[in-house]
Amino acid sequence: MRIATWNINSLRARTDRVVDFLARHDVDVLALQELKAKPEQLDLARFEEAGYEVAVHGLNQWNGVGLLSRVGLADVRTTMDAVPSYPEDGTGVLEARMISGVVGDGLRLWSLYVPNGREIDHPHYAYKLRWLDAVRAEGERELAADPSARLVFAGDFNVAPQDDDVWDMAFFEGKTHVTPPERDAFSAIVDAGFADLVRPFAPGPGVYTYWDYQALRFPKKEGMRIDFALGSPAVQAAVTDARIDRDERKGKGASDHAPVIVDLEF
Repeated sequence: MRIATWNINSLRARTDRVVDFLARHDVDVLALQELKAKPEQLDLARFEEAGYEVAVHGLNQWNGVGLLSRVGLADVRTTMDAVPSYPEDGTGVLEARMISGVVGDGLRLWSLYVPNGREIDHPHYAYKLRWLDAVRAEGERELAADPSARLVFAGDFNVAPQDDDVWDMAFFEGKTHVTPPERDAFSAIVDAGFADLVRPFAPGPGVYTYWDYQALRFPKKEGMRIDFALGSPAVQAAVTDARIDRDERKGKGASDHAPVIVDLEF
């Protein structure tokens, strides 16, 4: 089974790219982030015509996540225990940042769009840390209930866990994505039993998944590695290959993220 994750940065703007990507890479299941639309605003029939079941979660023009699967899609969920709302002053809502389903032979795949954090002293930063902790807690509960569970947390984590996951640490001094609390929150998910499925096949430095549209970051090779597929022990044992499709960041109308692809054989 081939799974992939991709922050598409507006599915309405890039439906054709997604359809072409699915065919070109023969993808069985795709986790999407940053759809930037409500479900009724999307042309989901394009994916259904290509043989995919579709589940999307979107509340407005921000955030939004989805799953496309041609190997079944059951028990769809759009939240976890302890996921915070935003803002956290009692007026907030649960943002459309997560969706999961059971695909293939019993694999639960989560598509996650982790909050950005904005600035270190911003309330969104604390929200981001609590959000990541909810993911850790979910993973721990699943593995405590069934150590052989097939579970993947995939998506845009908005964390660069290692120094070589950004082109220049000096540039990020005092900024989000690389701070110790963010990295600790990411590491806590890994320590709960969920390893990076891609890095062993695509090690850094200089291996990125995101390049800002501004300042010619892509041609300058000034990127960040912030998109991941973190798998439980049963999934780790099933990985046969993994890669980042940097070519999808090229050309007119590209997303600012590249897809991450993982091959599994259970």
